[in-house]
Parts: sequence; structure tokens; C-alpha cells
Amino acid sequence: MARMIAMYKKPADAAAFDAHYFGTHVPIAKKIPGLRSYEVNDGGVATPGGSSDFHLIAILTFDSIADIQAGLGSPEGQAAAADLANFAQAGVDLLFFDTKEV
Repeated sequence: MARMIAMYKKPADAAAFDAHYFGTHVPIAKKIPGLRSYEVNDGGVATPGGSSDFHLIAILTFDSIADIQAGLGSPEGQAAAADLANFAQAGVDLLFFDTKEV
């Protein structure tokens, strides 16, 4: 399995971010080919020391990094990437990696 993590920094207007993210971005992103599951945090994002600089963390699961790359390169993946400018003005960090159980 492979994961893609999108870590969205706290926006100036959290309500507007959430409305666009859940109303527009998620439906676009859920069409990315190869996507197996899509999870987001429920509530705030914290650190051991307290609050964090992140508003929302999304965890997308694929079968492999090759599937992530293919999905991001697809028209659906390109549409999701283009949509970031519409709501993620505070910034987003994208990470992807293979996983193994230990």
C-alpha cells in the first residue's frame, strides 16, 4: 500500500475552507483513478505540545507510489491539483510514501 498525505495549513477563514474542501474538492479528488480510501481528521490537529499549524490532514490510500503518480497525472488528478488554488491559500504540504506493517 502507499499513502499520500495532504497537510493543509490553517486558513484565514476556516468556514470558507471547509465549505469548498468538502463541497467541491473532495468530490473532485475522489474521482482520482487508483484511489482506494480517503480519510481526514475529525476535529483539530494537535501535537504533543498542543495545537499545530495545520487545519486539516487528508490521508489518501493507493496500491503503490506508481498508482499515486499515475492518479495525479490523470485528468482527475490534474483537476484536483488545479482546485488547490481555490481554497488552500495558506498552503498545503503533500507527501507520499510506500507503507509496510511492522
